[in-house]
Amino acid sequence: MSGDIEGIGAAVTAGLAGRAVEPRHGGRTGGGGESSPGLRCLNCGTSLIGSHCHHCGQRADVHRSFGAIGHDLVHAIFHFEGKIWNTLPLLAWRPGDLTRRYIHGERARFLSPLALFLFAVFLTYAVLAMVGSGGGVGEDIAKAAEAQTRSNALKESFETEVDRIDARLADKALPAAERRQLEEERTTLQKSAGYLRIARRLTQAELDKGPPVLDDPVDQVMTGADFLSQTKVDTGVPFIDQGLQKAIANPALMFYKLQANAYKFAWALIPLSLPFLWLLFPFSRRFHTYDHFVFVTYSISFMLLLFVVVRLFNLTIFGDVATAFALLYVPFHMYRQLRGAYRSSRFGALVRTSLLLVFSLYSVMMFMFLLLALGVMG
Repeated sequence: MSGDIEGIGAAVTAGLAGRAVEPRHGGRTGGGGESSPGLRCLNCGTSLIGSHCHHCGQRADVHRSFGAIGHDLVHAIFHFEGKIWNTLPLLAWRPGDLTRRYIHGERARFLSPLALFLFAVFLTYAVLAMVGSGGGVGEDIAKAAEAQTRSNALKESFETEVDRIDARLADKALPAAERRQLEEERTTLQKSAGYLRIARRLTQAELDKGPPVLDDPVDQVMTGADFLSQTKVDTGVPFIDQGLQKAIANPALMFYKLQANAYKFAWALIPLSLPFLWLLFPFSRRFHTYDHFVFVTYSISFMLLLFVVVRLFNLTIFGDVATAFALLYVPFHMYRQLRGAYRSSRFGALVRTSLLLVFSLYSVMMFMFLLLALGVMG
């Protein structure tokens, strides 16, 4: 079941990428210049009257050179053609103008929100794959998850061995010499430092309080996993119980699935955010769902690109400055986009920005819960 869901996520991501990069058949892309009389489009056969076919949008000049491969690759991944240089400056400093102009029809000169979003997702994934998430926390949690996976495997092997010894000791006909040897082996296993640490029994009072909250993420992951391993998983839903048991037994795999699903299902941030944006303008007839979609998609794209820039700056001595600037600029960017896109007053944009910051936190939390659910179901 989880494999089907992950497949759907990957298919949707690939489909969105294809739809954003490759124009619809029959769409008009326009273009200047004149073609020689009598030439026809090599794609649909329509007589050409410019640099592009007015029927299917294909360029009249079709290259078959080695350099064309690089051009097609760059176009397919980044959808360049000058649009990105028209889009990024406005996205960074005048996001409201960009959003409003795109909504009201100025679309040929700008990257579409969906194409920019997919570019930002792919770029974020590539950068994090090369340099990591930064701050050490992500790497610490990953290491802690791997350590807990090894600990759980060690615990299981100890328990299996102890059960085998107990089964042998239950045989009343067992020779005394062999019984003493087995009892010594059992005592050695139980007294080993690793086994005592992993298989320690929590008291009922500890179970009622739950795992302690620690400052060190590594210790927190280890302690939480130990707590869960001592707590019976029984939600009443068999496949959920099975998924939780797998996650507890192998947290490293769970962490890997979270990372993979974050890339596959990044698009889910858009529908998760749309209802919250609608709440900022409830029952307004001036704005439509499409307007909110453009706003949300451009906004998330900018946040991803800002994260990439800050992460790269964190590799230099300017990392702290870049992080501080980003934390201050995010609410200012939201304010600018709300005020420009929806023509809000200063006070109205300020109030909605405060609400949008809270709503954004809820959207991210819902997205994380979605990733956890997908990971557990695996």
